[in-house]
Amino acid sequence: ARGQLSGRSLEPGPLPAWYDRAKVGVFVHWGVFSVPAWGSEWFWWHWQGQHDAAYESFVRRRFPPGTTYAEFAPRFTAHDFQPRQWAQLFRRAGARYVVLTTKHHEGFTNWGSPVSWNWNSVDTGPHRDLVGELGEALRESNLRYGLYHSLMEWFNPLYLADKQSDFKTQSFVLKKTMPELYDLVLKYKPDLIWSDGDWEAPDSYWNSTSFLAWLYNDSPVKDTVVVNDRWGQGCSCRHGGFYNCADKYRPGTLPDHKWEMCSSLDRLSWGYRSNMSLPEVMDEMSVIEELVQTVSLGGNYLLNMGPTKEGVIVPIFQERLLALGRWLDTNGEAIYESQPWRVQMENTTDTVWYTSKGPVVFAIFLLWPRDNVLHLSSPIPSPGTQVTLLGFAGTLEWQIQPGTGMLITLPYMLPSPLPPRSGWVVKLEGVK
Repeated sequence: ARGQLSGRSLEPGPLPAWYDRAKVGVFVHWGVFSVPAWGSEWFWWHWQGQHDAAYESFVRRRFPPGTTYAEFAPRFTAHDFQPRQWAQLFRRAGARYVVLTTKHHEGFTNWGSPVSWNWNSVDTGPHRDLVGELGEALRESNLRYGLYHSLMEWFNPLYLADKQSDFKTQSFVLKKTMPELYDLVLKYKPDLIWSDGDWEAPDSYWNSTSFLAWLYNDSPVKDTVVVNDRWGQGCSCRHGGFYNCADKYRPGTLPDHKWEMCSSLDRLSWGYRSNMSLPEVMDEMSVIEELVQTVSLGGNYLLNMGPTKEGVIVPIFQERLLALGRWLDTNGEAIYESQPWRVQMENTTDTVWYTSKGPVVFAIFLLWPRDNVLHLSSPIPSPGTQVTLLGFAGTLEWQIQPGTGMLITLPYMLPSPLPPRSGWVVKLEGVK
């Protein structure tokens, strides 16, 4: 067991080692919101919670009068969903874990939840257990499986009644949220639980503490499971397992707690949008830069994409994921299982970042220097220092930079009309 949770503590004790070693994960936002595929996965809320005019006119233009959000569910078909192909793509992308939305704030569950009658992927829509099918494929591919789960549901009458009582009553938690969390853990034995939708009520309303105590002490995954920090108002960035703090969060300096940066290939949405355009998609260079900065600062990088309602991962997302995977094939030694070094980035520039593994230091530079000479001011070389470039045979010449650090002569790159892709790694052995 991972230590008793004392009293009302939300501290799980030490994180299982697999999570910090993994460094790279893929996040999947998929649900009934993939049917309108417009605006964002918050479609229902913008349309009927806020009565946003743009959403109202979108529904008027595209759907028969009187359409309800529930009527989108049968169109969430997953006809083309091939879990093994997904798993293979995520593996080739260099991911070591995958987090799937089992239920977003819309309340629709991607498995046959016994307490979500007719609002789940087995009773309607795909008529398939999406959570189970993907889990099986990921395990075959030796990837860790994480489950995203929203504690709240925007329009669930039980939740709205609890909210009305100022969260003095808990019927939603007792009849819906908690039974589903326990069901997910017992059925799918996840490696990670990515909680969300907690911000309107305190952890005492959500019963987070007793759930986590069970999870860490008595559940079938007690020794391997990892959780995030979204378990009630004011928990985020303060309590829980690893910290997400906020979507797309970036600390300026090395945090003293394990954290994760979640980012999305579509810069404007987490769920799929049919009208997404190329400039709105992160390019390969931005993905690599985010990954490098995150890992240098001790974080994990969780990169999101939204499949279509049919279960297709659109080619532009596949292309970006495969580009990340190719980069990791060459440079993964500086990423996986690495630790932050004593310096995280070169003080003169934010284009050189450091990671380390035991005595070995990796300097990751995002821009290729014009004169083919890389200046590093932080490492202190010794006569026996050896320098290599990952993906390139042979050692590199270097000299002491008068004053501070070292000058490394990089191999000559062929002139090319395209600027070279982002991110190269020099491996330094025998530096301090």
